[in-house]
Amino acid sequence: MPAAEQVSSARMVMAMAGIGILSGILLVATYIGTLPAIERNKAAALERAIFDVIPGGASKVTFARDGEKLRPLAEGEAAAVRYHAAYDEDGALAGVAIEAQGQGFADVLKVLYGYSPDCRCIVGFKVLESKETPGLGDKIETDSAFTANFEALDVSLDESGGAIANPIVFAKPGQKSQAWQIEGITGATIS
Repeated sequence: MPAAEQVSSARMVMAMAGIGILSGILLVATYIGTLPAIERNKAAALERAIFDVIPGGASKVTFARDGEKLRPLAEGEAAAVRYHAAYDEDGALAGVAIEAQGQGFADVLKVLYGYSPDCRCIVGFKVLESKETPGLGDKIETDSAFTANFEALDVSLDESGGAIANPIVFAKPGQKSQAWQIEGITGATIS
């Protein structure tokens, strides 16, 4: 191979490496620069979702499990599982919003359930994060008939208090007959 072609190839490789390094630096800088805004937006979305799933909630306190006890979390403190107690305007407990996640078809689904101690039922449901495909996969957040399942979903405990009295089961659309059943979405995937 002539020397001119080797120099030309070396320049091309160096130029490509330089472009790759510069692109990587720009990506990292963009990520670091936008991370605080992303975190603020996620926190604001969670705050709105808490009051969406707990009707009558006016204020909240976030708790984490510490052994067998719950302890209040400081603002911004991380915890594996968080419980958001929502209180009405008089300071009475309106309900508890519980974060959960599970495997969907495409990726992990992050959701928020609202629990009311008055009816011992789930009174709200909101998808926090989903990467499901548009169409059937994202209907868990857009199908009003499906989300209506979570307006009074019975999760009361049995007499021992150690388990749900009636396990939550799926029913075909139009065949729901019990308060602990969830009507599925016709043709939907595993989500």
